[in-house]
Amino acid sequence: MKKKNFADRFINGIEWLAAIFVGIVALNIFVNVLLRKFFSTSIPDSYDFGRMLLGILIFWGIAATSYRGGHITVDLVWSAVSKPRRRAIDVFATLVLLFVVIVQTAMLFDKVRLTYIDHVLTYDLNIPTWPFYAVAWVGDVCAVILIAIRTWRLVFKPEALHDEHFEQKAVE
Repeated sequence: MKKKNFADRFINGIEWLAAIFVGIVALNIFVNVLLRKFFSTSIPDSYDFGRMLLGILIFWGIAATSYRGGHITVDLVWSAVSKPRRRAIDVFATLVLLFVVIVQTAMLFDKVRLTYIDHVLTYDLNIPTWPFYAVAWVGDVCAVILIAIRTWRLVFKPEALHDEHFEQKAVE
């Protein structure tokens, strides 16, 4: 088995963290439903936790899917052009994605900063909400890093990519 370098271990770590956040969101919902159904009570701030955890899940999910290239794509034009143009399309699309996610990351950092400054708290337990936003922002930062790795590999080492259809692309 091929030894994984730091970038591959980092990518796998991001994917594991995203999976853990899926589990935390599911557990929060499951426990809250059980408490409501059988004990007529709920977790304090479960709504606030649920929505903030869902935000965290979304940004870490963006990080996990951005590198692999396994998200929904429309390859109509891509499949109709030659290999060099396909690669150019891949590089261009990844650079556009990188730019968009960098802007999104900057805006989310501003949200974290303002939430911290405004001292926004949860409703029941009065827990500061900025740490949840900060964890989501870290997921977005990881997305930027992974997209940058993907861009570098697309340009210089396309065989190192982990695309779902990379083997198919290499055969064509």
